[in-house]
Amino acid sequence: RDANGNVLQDGDSVIVIKDLKVKGTSQVVKVGAKVKNIKLVEGDHNIDCRIEGIGAMQLKSEFVRKT
Repeated sequence: RDANGNVLQDGDSVIVIKDLKVKGTSQVVKVGAKVKNIKLVEGDHNIDCRIEGIGAMQLKSEFVRKT
């Protein structure tokens, strides 16, 4: 589920709702960044995705909302 309680599925598009620092770099994923074609996974992080300009990332579902 996303920050608003909507159910997420593989292939959905989401928007980041909070600035997120990228571990190991000085890059930041800004609020409002669109993430397309997510993949849901089990474990510490819920979402595998690719963000333009940054690359492959893992996100927690509480920091995104469904578009």
